[in-house]
Amino acid sequence: MSRALDSAVAALMRDTAEKTLLKHYQRLGSDEVSNKAADDVVTIADTESEVMLAEGLAKILPEAAIVGEEAAHADPAIFERLSNKLCWIIDPLDGTNNYAVGKPPFGILIALAEKGDTVAGWIYDPLNDRLCTAHRGQGAWVGGERLTAQGSGRDKPIAAISLVFVDKAKRAALLEHIAPHYTLVDIPRCAAEQYPRIALGQNDVSLFEKTLAWDHAAGVLFLNESGGKAARPDGSAYRVDRHLEPGLIGAASPKLFDELAERLARMPS
Repeated sequence: MSRALDSAVAALMRDTAEKTLLKHYQRLGSDEVSNKAADDVVTIADTESEVMLAEGLAKILPEAAIVGEEAAHADPAIFERLSNKLCWIIDPLDGTNNYAVGKPPFGILIALAEKGDTVAGWIYDPLNDRLCTAHRGQGAWVGGERLTAQGSGRDKPIAAISLVFVDKAKRAALLEHIAPHYTLVDIPRCAAEQYPRIALGQNDVSLFEKTLAWDHAAGVLFLNESGGKAARPDGSAYRVDRHLEPGLIGAASPKLFDELAERLARMPS
């Protein structure tokens, strides 16, 4: 089942990327980009990609509900589907802010959830044709090769800490009490890039404030199946039906996760 499902989803992601994302990349007109929220844009590529992915996934597993980022933005009632028996979760263009100005990284994220628990995930980088896949209990894979997360091996672990949605007081506390223990690097503004960076050893840890299902469902499963650890700071599992709760740590190993979680717990509120 997982092999057939992987083949079908991979073919759909590649076809969609070619016909929507790559078609419009670095060719967007001013009327094809609009503001969706503060510091967040949407493009014609987002909407075209979501339509194509939703139609294709509905054919692959007709019994599964569908939650797409743009559809849920237009109708928040769609969030209720995240607790369904089966549910596809679609980020049709992750890293839209990068894409809109004609630069990488960006990608497609798809996850399959069962009663709020992610059971499969796919992360696709169209520019490099890199496909990361994971199924619960079956490991993580990149381009058909099984992956074991290793970490960077640095004495001072490499951290990508997202401060975009963090309030001013918490941002100051993170910079004072957490940042000195790590080598900080810029975040890619793209979960489809950040999770592979952790699993592939480019980064050791990452800290997220917003944890929306389409951004994190596939990546959390991929990192956990690779032998890393992604979870809430208190160690509890990430669930897509509780994706509006803030706070998530991704780490290349359970040890790196525990170290960051302990520092966060000691941080003044």
